[in-house]
Amino acid sequence: MITPLDSRVMDANAEALGVTVEELMGNAGRAVAEFLKENYPGKRYAFFCGHGNNGGDGFATASLLPQDRVKVFCITTPDRIKSPVVRRYMERIGADIRQTDLDDTDFDVLVDCGLGTGLSGSLRPEYADYVRFANSFEGPKVAVDVPTGLGTDISVKADITIALHEVKTGMNEENCGKIVVKDIGMPENAFAETGPGDMLRYPVPAPGSHKGANGNLLVIGGGPYFGAPAMAAMAALRTGTDLVTVAAPESVFHEIAAASPVLMMEKLSGDRIDTCHLERLLDMAGKSSAVLIGPGMGKDEGTQALVRMFVKKCPVPLVIDADGLNALGKDFRAPNGNIVLTPHAKEFERLGGNRENVPEGAGRLGCTVLFKGKIDIISDGDHTRFNNTGCAGMTGAGTGDVLAGITAALLSKGMLAFDAACLAAYISGKAGEKAFAEKSYGMIATDVIEHIPEVLREGLKK
Repeated sequence: MITPLDSRVMDANAEALGVTVEELMGNAGRAVAEFLKENYPGKRYAFFCGHGNNGGDGFATASLLPQDRVKVFCITTPDRIKSPVVRRYMERIGADIRQTDLDDTDFDVLVDCGLGTGLSGSLRPEYADYVRFANSFEGPKVAVDVPTGLGTDISVKADITIALHEVKTGMNEENCGKIVVKDIGMPENAFAETGPGDMLRYPVPAPGSHKGANGNLLVIGGGPYFGAPAMAAMAALRTGTDLVTVAAPESVFHEIAAASPVLMMEKLSGDRIDTCHLERLLDMAGKSSAVLIGPGMGKDEGTQALVRMFVKKCPVPLVIDADGLNALGKDFRAPNGNIVLTPHAKEFERLGGNRENVPEGAGRLGCTVLFKGKIDIISDGDHTRFNNTGCAGMTGAGTGDVLAGITAALLSKGMLAFDAACLAAYISGKAGEKAFAEKSYGMIATDVIEHIPEVLREGLKK
């Protein structure tokens, strides 16, 4: 079962893989046309089409049926159709295309192609009127992909719903009738692998949003090292988090602060993060929208004890990286699912996992695992995806800290753990590719950070 956003992501990724929306729409039309001919041979069909891609599926289907047995109605005026692909399929229909006539019932089968997935609230008046008309029709009602209005206060009560590619979230026999899934040629890798479509998941700030509304991240790190937490924090800022605070021991406080004047700092006593800092860090976490723990912390016994105690009580989504991972051990079980672990092969082995079965390891750990490698593997135990972006130049020190910072940024902006890990892997790899194009094997982690905004701009078209 997939969400409306999943559908959009797959469409965009399919296009990047060379399978166009026009091709998918044509495949959908053929699948639906074959179903209608097989199940309602010789019948007269009336297609009620909206102005979006769901309407395009209807136009594509209607163009493949005997035109003397087809009526095609536009629920809204044809001038609202903006997609050139939908318009091209509309122009292939030999029968007249007319405005919806709520008195015309001179047909045998009603084919509902009004609105697609992702609706909520109330329908526009013309669509609500159409839904009431459709529900009063006494013959068979076949919905394409989803019944018009599904998710709102009124929807078409279909006898059969032909789900394209996969069943959509919220669909069941009560609201969709019999559900039939049809293959439309969606490439397997359009969802199995990350791609440019995943940028549709990025939480774009609302026009009227205020400071802190787009992420308030706490980074806990430093002690023996200071570069790692600084790079993770800067990567988070470049990913669009509004506020980033680094909590670090006083021994490295000034070095981390020097990374940028936009970093906020919290000075912890001593030269290591220890259990004596637990309550203070938990209080800070409660005022944040996400936490990253681990970069540059070292393996001191007190530090590792602090990590274990903090992870059990952290009240917000959490990324655990680097030395934070080394503190967990093979008996670790996540207290909730809002946790992302970002191990490389050796770190994952210390957690009792292996590259050959990341999903099994993620399921046992009870959280999302972003396994770093030539091909990143992202799994929460139930879902698994792969990321192929990146390059051989990303083997240098600090690139893992950058990835952790991007992941934490997306969590802080409200993304779910699995989706955040997938998108973070994609963004990090694309930024690395751009850095490599400029610096070749001389690229360093900070070069990757500087290219994150470019990846966002291109992926969001802004």
